[in-house]
Amino acid sequence: MSTLLVIDTPLRERMNYRLILAFFAIYVIWGSTFLAIRIAVLLVPPWLCAGIRFFTAGTILFVFARLRGTPWPTLREWRSLGIIGVLMFSATYGALFWGEQFVPSGITSVLEATLPLMTVLLEVFVLRQQRFRWSAMLAVAVGFSGVALMTLRDGKQAFGVVPCLVILGGSLSWSLGAVLSRSLVMPESRVITAGAEMMLGGGLLLVLSLVSGELHPFPAIPLKAGLALVYLIVAGSLIGFTAFVWLLGRMPASRVASHAYVNPIVAIALGYFVASEAITPRTLLGAGLVLGSVVLTMRGKWSA
Repeated sequence: MSTLLVIDTPLRERMNYRLILAFFAIYVIWGSTFLAIRIAVLLVPPWLCAGIRFFTAGTILFVFARLRGTPWPTLREWRSLGIIGVLMFSATYGALFWGEQFVPSGITSVLEATLPLMTVLLEVFVLRQQRFRWSAMLAVAVGFSGVALMTLRDGKQAFGVVPCLVILGGSLSWSLGAVLSRSLVMPESRVITAGAEMMLGGGLLLVLSLVSGELHPFPAIPLKAGLALVYLIVAGSLIGFTAFVWLLGRMPASRVASHAYVNPIVAIALGYFVASEAITPRTLLGAGLVLGSVVLTMRGKWSA
C-alpha cells in the first residue's frame, strides 16, 4: 500500500498541475484574446486578421492530426465541416473582428457571453429541441436586458448600436452552428474537426478580405499587430483549443463550459488596466446581468 501511495501521489500532483494550466488557458488566455483582437484590428483590416488567424491555426491542427494517423474526412464529412466552418468561424469571427474596430474589447466579451442564451432561444423556438421553460426564458430576458443597458448610446459612449448588433449576429451564427453540428456527420477526431473547420472558415475570410478590397494595396502589418496575431494563433487557437479538448476528456462538460462567464471578467479587467478602456457603473451593471443570466442558463441546461 505504501508503495502505491508513493507512486500515486506524484501522478495526482502532475494531474492537478495540468488541470490548473488547462483552466488557465481557457479562462485567462481565451479571455485575453478579446484585447489581442482589438489591438490587431485597429492596425490591420479585420477580415484579413481573422483569416490569417484561423487559416493558419486550422492548417497546423489539421496537419498535426493527419501526421498522427487520423483518417482523412469523407466527402460527406467535408460538407458538414464546410457548413460549420462558415457559420462558426467565417460569420462569427468575421463579425467579431469587424465589430471590435468600434466596440471596446471588454464590451465585446460580454456580448459574446450571450452565446448560451442564443443557443437556448434556437433550441426552444426554432429547432424545438428543448421544451419551453419560464425559468430559462426569464434568465434569457435578464441577459438581454443587460446587453441593452450596455449598448444604448449616451453622451459618454464612443460606439454605436450597429457594431454591437453585428457582433450579436455573429454570436447567433455560432449558436446555430453549434446546434446544427449535433445532427451533422462529423469526423470522430475533435482535433481534425476543429482544424478543418478553422481552415475552411479562415480560408473563406481571406477570400472575403480579397473581394472586399482589404488587400488592395496589401496592408502593412506593424510589429504590434503582428505580435497580436501570433498570440491569437498560438495562445488563443492552438494552446487554448488543446487545453479545451483535454479538459473535455477529463472533466464534466458543465465545469469546462464555465469559461463562458469567466472570460468576460478577464477581458473587462485587461481592457481597463492595459488598454485604458472606460468602465462605467452602467457597463458593470449590464455585464453583471448578462453573466448572471448565463450562469443560471448553463446550470439549468446541464442539470436538466
